[in-house]
Amino acid sequence: MASLVSSPFTLPTSKADHLSSLSTKHYFLHSFLPKKPHQTNPSKSSFLKVKCAAIGNGLFTQTSPEVRRIVPDNNQGLPTVKIVYVVLEAQYQSSLTAAVQALNQNQNNASFEVVGYLVEELRDESTYKSFCKDLEDANIFIGSLIFVEELALKVKDAVEKERDRLDAVLVFPSMPEVMRLNKLGSFSMSQLGQSKSPFFQLFKRKKQSAGFAESMLKLVRTLPKVLKYLPSDKAQDARLYILSLQFWLGGSPDNLQNFLKMISGSYVPALKGTKIEYKDPVLYLDSGVWHPLAPCMYDDVKEYLNWYGTRKDANEKLKGPNAPIIGLVLQRSHIVTGDESHYVAVIMELEAKGAKVIPIFAGGLDFSGPVERYLIDPITKKPFVHSVISLTGFALVGGPARQDHPRAVEALRKLDVPYLVALPLVFQTTEEWLNSTLGLHPIQVALQVALPELDGGMEPIVFAGRDPRTGKYNILMNYFCCWKSHALHKRVEQLCTRAIRWAELKKKSKVEKKLAITVFSFPPDKGNVGTAAYLNVFSSIFSVLKELKRDGYNVEGLPETSEALIEEVIHDKEAQFSSPNLNIAYKMGVREYQSLTPYATALEENWGKPPGNLNSDGENLLVYGKQFGNVFIGVQPTFGYEGDPMRLLFSKSASPHHGFAAYYSFVEKIFKADAVLHFGTHGSLEFMPGKQVGMSDVCYPDSLIGNIPNIYYYAANNPSEATIAKRRSYANTISYLTPPAENAGLYKGLKQLGELISSYQSLKDTGRGPQIVSSIISTAKQCNLDKDVKLPDETEVISANERDLVVGKVYSKIMEIESRLLPCGLHVIGEPPSAMEAVATLVNIAALNRPEDGISSLPSILAETVGRDIEEVYRASDKGILKDVELLRQITDASRGAISAFVERTTNKKGQVVDVADKLSSILGFGINEPWIQYLSSTKFYRADREKLRTLFEFLGECLKLVVADNELGSLKQALEGKYVLPGPGGDPIRNPKVLPTGKNIHALDPQAIPTTAAMQSAKIVVERLIERQKADNGGKYPETVALVLWGTDNIKTYGESLAQVLWMIGVMPIADTFGRVNRVEPVSLEELERPSIDVVVNCSGVFRDLFINQMNLLDRAVKMVAELDKPEDQNYVRKHTLEQAKALGVGVREAATWVFSNASGSYSSNINLAMENSSWNDEKQLQDMYLSRKSFAFDSDVPGAGMTEKRKVFEMALSTAEATFQNLDSSEISLTDVSHYFDSDPTNLVQNLRKDGKKPNAYVADTTTANAQVRTLAETVRLDARTKLLNPKWYEGMMSTGYEVATSGQVDNWVYEEANSTFIPDEDMLNRLMSKNPNSFRKMVQTFLEANGRGYWETSEENIERLRQLYLEVEDKIEGIDR
Repeated sequence: MASLVSSPFTLPTSKADHLSSLSTKHYFLHSFLPKKPHQTNPSKSSFLKVKCAAIGNGLFTQTSPEVRRIVPDNNQGLPTVKIVYVVLEAQYQSSLTAAVQALNQNQNNASFEVVGYLVEELRDESTYKSFCKDLEDANIFIGSLIFVEELALKVKDAVEKERDRLDAVLVFPSMPEVMRLNKLGSFSMSQLGQSKSPFFQLFKRKKQSAGFAESMLKLVRTLPKVLKYLPSDKAQDARLYILSLQFWLGGSPDNLQNFLKMISGSYVPALKGTKIEYKDPVLYLDSGVWHPLAPCMYDDVKEYLNWYGTRKDANEKLKGPNAPIIGLVLQRSHIVTGDESHYVAVIMELEAKGAKVIPIFAGGLDFSGPVERYLIDPITKKPFVHSVISLTGFALVGGPARQDHPRAVEALRKLDVPYLVALPLVFQTTEEWLNSTLGLHPIQVALQVALPELDGGMEPIVFAGRDPRTGKYNILMNYFCCWKSHALHKRVEQLCTRAIRWAELKKKSKVEKKLAITVFSFPPDKGNVGTAAYLNVFSSIFSVLKELKRDGYNVEGLPETSEALIEEVIHDKEAQFSSPNLNIAYKMGVREYQSLTPYATALEENWGKPPGNLNSDGENLLVYGKQFGNVFIGVQPTFGYEGDPMRLLFSKSASPHHGFAAYYSFVEKIFKADAVLHFGTHGSLEFMPGKQVGMSDVCYPDSLIGNIPNIYYYAANNPSEATIAKRRSYANTISYLTPPAENAGLYKGLKQLGELISSYQSLKDTGRGPQIVSSIISTAKQCNLDKDVKLPDETEVISANERDLVVGKVYSKIMEIESRLLPCGLHVIGEPPSAMEAVATLVNIAALNRPEDGISSLPSILAETVGRDIEEVYRASDKGILKDVELLRQITDASRGAISAFVERTTNKKGQVVDVADKLSSILGFGINEPWIQYLSSTKFYRADREKLRTLFEFLGECLKLVVADNELGSLKQALEGKYVLPGPGGDPIRNPKVLPTGKNIHALDPQAIPTTAAMQSAKIVVERLIERQKADNGGKYPETVALVLWGTDNIKTYGESLAQVLWMIGVMPIADTFGRVNRVEPVSLEELERPSIDVVVNCSGVFRDLFINQMNLLDRAVKMVAELDKPEDQNYVRKHTLEQAKALGVGVREAATWVFSNASGSYSSNINLAMENSSWNDEKQLQDMYLSRKSFAFDSDVPGAGMTEKRKVFEMALSTAEATFQNLDSSEISLTDVSHYFDSDPTNLVQNLRKDGKKPNAYVADTTTANAQVRTLAETVRLDARTKLLNPKWYEGMMSTGYEVATSGQVDNWVYEEANSTFIPDEDMLNRLMSKNPNSFRKMVQTFLEANGRGYWETSEENIERLRQLYLEVEDKIEGIDR
């Protein structure tokens, strides 16, 4: 580790030394290994031993501005000019310091005092106070790139107080609030935002603009045009402002010296009348090509390449045609301010590894122009480079301000090479980053990891650090402190190797390329080799390999069918993971393993000496899989501690086992893969312990993936975990479609109920009404609907109105079951759904209003036709009002019919979608022939608004094209050929059709952009329904505390709805800044809220914690704000419980207001799901202990740099007041019984044990999968799930081949087990199918039934249990190959 913390590499002073020294071999390779400065003079060395200016303030940025303060020795009684500056990044610091040192050395007219602040340091209260104090006697204030709203407001407040007194205020590209502070004589920008002045015209928010920085540069270039609009007395001041900007952007010590002379001489009263000479700014190219050894900057890439070819220091191989060529994108400010040693290190490392380099730069924040200008051949339109690394860390267009992702994607698409975005540490020193479990500072994650991902950037490797202790020795023998970037040698080496490996994919022939396809087996022990969410893995691999073979890859010996492929990889299809039946591809001896795996000894603490007992035969480590030509299909080892409950219980985090490490060593160093393809959602690699974002070389995901380009097929609906894979295992994530959804439909007794209800509707006014209702009641009871609907006794006499209400409620319930969406079957890569399979998806897309696109939902258009508002219809139908339940059914049927008619018209006889655009224009050309109009003409909705329908169906036509497009194989081939894979959002295609077509490089969203206004609107509805529901179940009382879970994926899909729910419960509103980023909240008044502030205990999933650390900060600040509000306690439960907690713990209110929890940094999930899988638990208390020990880490916005701190006592106290628990279900493909994580995070039983009264809290689930959002109890949700999936032939027939499980939980009603048992066990035909298709899954199912009975969840007859025991023995025998 010590090798990472270092002084920066410093270049020799003169250009000649510079050239000669860098061209010597020794310097060339090793000068970037950080070294201790050689010191002889003791007094100087003691100066260099300044301690790191860390003030232990709990923030990420712990440096002190004192290292940037220069106080002159003013011996000659000259006037002193004091300058205070605030910048985003530190590269200006050394340049300004050098300029001031030189001015003070000459001491002609004035002496200069200067102090600088990094904007992040202003979070610390004491630093902010000293900033305000410094402003009190300052002459000049300078600010640049201040784009974080809460800090921008702090700067604005402080400077505003002193603005009139200050002699000059100069603010360069920043937020408008700070820009308005500009003041230079009569020149001001205080009108910015209202004025029609030409200045403002340049700043106006444009959709296509890359933000202020570009406008600024435009302003500098259009100076003469602008000046003619200004009255002459103002012209001089405006001219000096523009010159100041040119000096600042020029950034060199000389430029900054002349800048300070110009401003002081012109505006500081004490220097009025003194003639201070200054030179004009030295202007650098706005953009160009730069190399540390080149004699100049080039604005023509051909000239640069000519110079490169004549280099004396470079060997012929480097200049030859076969060297890989890497493009670098650099920030000009680092080059001109001399803070470029980290850039030099990357260039030298790449050249040392035999790669040619084209380093381009831009002065503004739009790098798309330079990318097209310098990296693409203007004649052939082919790229000059094989891969590109941006070393700026910023989005390609717009930097930290306003981004323009479409423009960036367009430029990168033309370039068409892999695009890596590495980052220098900006707000932390190297030491702070190394010691942090979180890794990167959250603001840096938002600006420099999340935003570049939207451009398609990958591999966020930290390649440079900062060291506050560095002294720099200048010619005058004066030391001054600076905070410069230095290269982190090991990280630079890895970054460069990985960039070259991606470049080689562009250069190598297909027949030579080696690919390692990695499949997963999770959970182990159940015929689960080759499982992935919604994906038929082996059929997909087979389809991929056939395509690659056709395309020229060497896939020798590929079997004829996917079944035969399974057979070869896993001799026994249903191999248990630990069985010897998996095909062994390689046996790795312990010595070989240790020599190939440098981090092997680090694993011994958890797993003992190799080989260990996982993936080993006692002597060797075993790699499972099978090779076909140049393709290896391997099985990723499991996490390793599934079967050991004690390990699960106490494991705060762990490490991979030897077998896991051996697998990746084999793939990289023995098989020598050119790329690895992880197949499906998801494996364990990206969840291994290490920093959350910004890995160091001791983080396991980084060590395991090594230098192999990683391509990863990931389900399109899971952007959050895909993002973890991107950031922690450097994956190029390619999305695949989830299977098309269908409506659940009705079966058995439910179908019979449907028929009875329609006969009631036609016969209710005859004498048969009461008799039919009595049949409806008894059938509903047989179907166990009496748990969800209050039913009278069959014999009870009830009035006609009451009969209608009973029938209405049952009808509403079965409609809910019938229309629920089910994913049917599994997706195969390269097989898009047919058009008719897409109908149910389109119906659901059409059910949502999209006001931002001017599109009305189909149900709302149809409801308007009969004079109703759809929301009213939903409400009334939920209450069971018969005529409205019937109307809603008619609307639903008409929607399905109209959309089916439309889809039929756009498909050919084979059911494939033909050119939708042509079909659409012919359809839209003739109003009368529109298929949806034809269909609706025979329904009661024949007068529907044609214009609205046409707008909607044009949109649906676009969606249909996207649903059936197929680019999953195409994108994989692009990635393997070293091309750029287009980025696209992940999420729910129904809410956000932009997720389609699949085959995109998935990204999440800008974490600072949530919650959106629309999410806030939806959240209010759900929260009010939840509170109403809880009041109804709780004797009319408001819940005082709700415990809830925040998930990463559902917040991405819904743009922050569940986050918004928490904010609305406690009674605050998020406030967006000028750029639409949410970093602030404000309390809502009691009058507007109309209820008390409800207290919350928030448990965030590990994935949410990684992706939305800014939002955790926002939540914690919101809770603390509400806890400090002086509202009466009966109107503010947050304050009430905080005061109780503060008293019990003997701490202050802010510290007591701790309600935001998650796992420890770098650890995921509570492991309860693993324990459930393996039945490795004795009683629920054991599971609850596991939950508490893993989930009780608190986040504190007052000390965000501390990461997650264990506060189990506080967590238990907070949970003990909860009266309800709550989580969201946000998309149709996933439901509670599918995903173990829902169970993993449900705290209901735990709260019951913690409450003093032992009362079980009500558990609620919000279902926002349809336009009509519902809040149900957990038991209702499980029942609905069981009816639509587990017991539904449509679903289980679709899933039969893949095996599935039944959950064991106290929330599952007895009848669910009973019905499941009678569906699967007595039917001999069904038993045979289950037994032969997937005996392991069947064994797991039988085991679950027996376990549910044994743990007291299911009461049933002794015969049933005996039959199950018998079946268990039979299936065991079958698996072990025993014939009785």
